[in-house]
Amino acid sequence: LLALAWLWLPAGGRRPPRPPPCPPSCSCTRDTAFCVDSKAVPRNLPPEVISLEQVMSPRCRAGRGCWLPWGGRDSLFVLHRGQTRGGVGDQSPRGGRATISSRPRFIENNDIQALSKATFRGLKSLTHLSLANNNLQTLPRDLFKPLDILSDLDLRGNTLACDCKIKWLVEWLESTNTTVPAVFCSSPGQFEGQRIRDLALGDFQCITTDFVVHQVLPFQSVSAEPFTYASDLYIALAQPGASSCTVLKWDYVERKLRDFDRIPAHSAVHCKPIVAQNQLYVVVAQLFGGSYIYRWDTAVDKFIKIQDIDSQKTRKPNDIEAFQIEGDWYFVIADSSKAGSTSLYRLNQNGFYSHQALHAWHRDTDVEYVENDGKPRLIISSSSQAPVIYQWSRAQKQFTPQGEVGEMLDVQMVKHFRVKRDQFLCLSRYIGDSKVVRWEGQRFVELQTLPSRGSMVMQPFLVEQRQYLALGSDFSFTHVYLWEEEKQKFVKFQELSVQAPRAFRYVPAADVQLLLAPSFKANTLVYRHVVVDLS
Repeated sequence: LLALAWLWLPAGGRRPPRPPPCPPSCSCTRDTAFCVDSKAVPRNLPPEVISLEQVMSPRCRAGRGCWLPWGGRDSLFVLHRGQTRGGVGDQSPRGGRATISSRPRFIENNDIQALSKATFRGLKSLTHLSLANNNLQTLPRDLFKPLDILSDLDLRGNTLACDCKIKWLVEWLESTNTTVPAVFCSSPGQFEGQRIRDLALGDFQCITTDFVVHQVLPFQSVSAEPFTYASDLYIALAQPGASSCTVLKWDYVERKLRDFDRIPAHSAVHCKPIVAQNQLYVVVAQLFGGSYIYRWDTAVDKFIKIQDIDSQKTRKPNDIEAFQIEGDWYFVIADSSKAGSTSLYRLNQNGFYSHQALHAWHRDTDVEYVENDGKPRLIISSSSQAPVIYQWSRAQKQFTPQGEVGEMLDVQMVKHFRVKRDQFLCLSRYIGDSKVVRWEGQRFVELQTLPSRGSMVMQPFLVEQRQYLALGSDFSFTHVYLWEEEKQKFVKFQELSVQAPRAFRYVPAADVQLLLAPSFKANTLVYRHVVVDLS
């Protein structure tokens, strides 16, 4: 009868069941329990508890945020600490998050080796945090960003490596109002023992670069020449296998090269565009059948052949260079036959005409236009003698011989680059080592030797203040070198897989930096220069 009477009592008259007491091995507050030597999650925790810390328990690894079902709920966050190993996680298997009150959190004296980037996500009210005396070597970027009102942080006693991954911490220490006792670097050697707060951002060398394949052009080619005409970017490529000079146009929307036009050329070895006097010319050099000059006709939107090049002088062309001297346009063709000669042509109102025969019967392989001390010079490499230097005579309006570049025979290609006020030449050789030489007032002096068996191309190029050198080979990978100013030499930077490269051409295309790699045996590759921030 008493039981029935109790059931009929109004709901307000019943006494609520007493919550279970805090287990003997634990200390409980309103929503947090702290337990020692618990081998499992206690079953009789008060229902208000949403955060449990366990010490000396094998249930989870040290510092690991373990989400465990308890009482039919999955919102209990368990944090283990003390004489255990592991890393601190950030998320439950069911997508939950840690909920920790604003009282101090001490995750110290463990062997914690790693923290997740989201370890402290959602803990906006946390004010005191200690990660001291662990084995942390690095910290994820912006680890403390969720802690809006963090006032005290202790990182002492860790083995932090002061490399690019910790650069963000130096920035954060400069801007935060959080009190952080002195933390010291454990490595690398140059920073060992230094306070992290005292490091300058300039001490971190975290910016590197890379060349990645941007586009594959499905054809072989032996030369690539970029040019700008009517505000558009184009590339002219010599394709002897396809019997043409192919002109591609850069698509600024798709960021790719697309077909534009083709000039018939049965054995093209070089297609040299020249934009002069608002006209677009293309000099087409062929091994057989003569060489020609084409002009773009805006009336019909196609290339029209306007003249032949003297086949008695130019029998086996190998390279073309174009330049301006005192307002006049010239181009020079290096001839590699025994009976021909390297020849200079000048532009007048009716086209280009022969101006000077430079180097006869020496089987020239390449020609480079250089200005030293304001004096125009031509450097012609040859398979039969050392590279020859010609200097422009203003009185005669011609180039006159000036000397040779060392005792370098069998030079396949000669290219120049400048670092500050110094002028350098790169001399590639198919047999033997390639050379980097420096101009020292009256002559070039050898600076560096690079192994280069099977090299037909050695091309320096400048990208955003970085001086590179691409050294191709018919028998191995292409080696990209980077100039180090302190050492005054090139150091190995990257390898590119290009089969039988015949040229490397740097092409800036708006915000994209390209490197074209024509191949004699495989597809022509277009690389993109990318900047990587390691921090």
